[in-house]
Amino acid sequence: MKRVLTGALALSISSALMAATPAFDAARINADVKELASDAFEGRSPATEGERKTVAYLSAALEQAGVQPGGDLVDGKRLWTQAVPLVMSDIVGNPVLSIGKPGAHQSLSQREQITVRPAQDGSSQVTLVDAPLVFVGYGVHAPERNWDDFKGVDLAGKIMVVLVNDPDFESGEGDFDGKGMTYYGRWTYKYEEAARQGAAGVLIVHETAPASYGWATVAGSNANTMFDVVRTDPKSAHTAVEGWIQRDLAVQLFADAGLDFEKLKAAAQTREFQPVALGGQTFSASYAVKSEQIVSHNVVGRIEGSTHPDETIIYSAHWDHIGVGEPDARGDRIFNGATDNASGTAAILEMARGFMAGPQPQRSLVFLAVTAEEKGLLGSEYYANNPLYPLEKTVAVLNVDGAATMGPSRDFGIYGTADVQLLDQLIEVAGRWDVRYTPDSKPEAGLFFRSDHFPFAKRGVPAVSYGAGQDLVDGGIEAGRAAAAEYNVNRYHQQADEWQPEWTFAGAVRDLEILHALGSELANSRQWPAWGASSQFGELRRASDDQRK
Repeated sequence: MKRVLTGALALSISSALMAATPAFDAARINADVKELASDAFEGRSPATEGERKTVAYLSAALEQAGVQPGGDLVDGKRLWTQAVPLVMSDIVGNPVLSIGKPGAHQSLSQREQITVRPAQDGSSQVTLVDAPLVFVGYGVHAPERNWDDFKGVDLAGKIMVVLVNDPDFESGEGDFDGKGMTYYGRWTYKYEEAARQGAAGVLIVHETAPASYGWATVAGSNANTMFDVVRTDPKSAHTAVEGWIQRDLAVQLFADAGLDFEKLKAAAQTREFQPVALGGQTFSASYAVKSEQIVSHNVVGRIEGSTHPDETIIYSAHWDHIGVGEPDARGDRIFNGATDNASGTAAILEMARGFMAGPQPQRSLVFLAVTAEEKGLLGSEYYANNPLYPLEKTVAVLNVDGAATMGPSRDFGIYGTADVQLLDQLIEVAGRWDVRYTPDSKPEAGLFFRSDHFPFAKRGVPAVSYGAGQDLVDGGIEAGRAAAAEYNVNRYHQQADEWQPEWTFAGAVRDLEILHALGSELANSRQWPAWGASSQFGELRRASDDQRK
């Protein structure tokens, strides 16, 4: 439970923890990032030579730090890895795509007006001829909110056209947490619901503000090799066509059908919305899909606890990125993923070195570098569904999805929002460094659902994903916001996310000090952080309370 420290006790604990802080090495973090984000690692996509090199590099670094292997148990011995079986899918050649009225279709270019993903429903060939288009608003079926955008519409053989984010996004008020995105607003939910509704496919209308990223991110993330967990019935989770279309194309389609896009978008923000057929507009597609089952790997290091080894604190980061794709304007085909997330992976390596430099913790520590985050949090989802160490006795998950590449900030944040005592403790610890908490300024982006802490949270484990703040010590909020905007527009999920020689990682060092102090406090106590009363994950955690004594 949350503890309140006052007076001399707070001062003595603060002084002791800061005195015990390891000397984290910015140069070492920099070297790890430079290597992991080099062209030799080919963008670190799962099931490639880039994965092999990445897994070998991380395993060697953890071993050199003195950490023990914490992965799969084989013949009584732990490996450095946890095998993660996945289905890997690619479109063969260029997809043939068109849209409009039968006989007058407009050809569409992949990555330009439209981006479709390789089919993940088990299809080896996608062939649609004049599939009718039906606008279903935000595509939400939420009985607990008395909300149904489908109203019994038959979507068999049809393409569902849907808006991204929640019905509340535009107004900031309503039944879906106002500006804060719920899971109903995530594109992953839209795809899942399309399969449940029996649609032939789904096209999400891209708009930068509600998506929280530009079209370049959509094209870069979705048109390359896709991965999914191995499913017994993939059609229950996927339709044959899953894709995005540019807003301008959607506006044109609606106009050609005699409909007003903005008026229907406004109608979709109400409970009374009714699905609308797009007046004879249809979609056709033809492309082959090559799929195969592969095995990717999470990399796992562990420091065993001295007195409570069965209780675990996890530090996590995803090692993967997008890999190799179509060339950008510079002819660059490699998505190096330096910030996202070679930096976070390097931070976890440095955290392991820091703990090995100190006394053995009472509880165990796991350093988990997961695969396939860019493909839908698949590595963390697999671990959370097949935990190497019981989730009931996992104290907390502290995830790092991007470390501060330059100087420190006066504040920190987490991905999204969370009512959890783990955040209360993080705020308290950060205060010892005079670092304040800044709540998520874009709750509409749904960041809580977009990082590797989420698969743990949705199973009840207290979990947050730490992020450096924007109020920079050198330059203030204006400089921090400018840097974030430049990254989101020009680098995020693009080939330009490359290692930069001017990076200092001074901010990462300071943030590691804070995260180390929190982890050390958790690892050397009997604390079990809980979810707050308003959290949807609290009941899941309470169901296993009897296993945490």
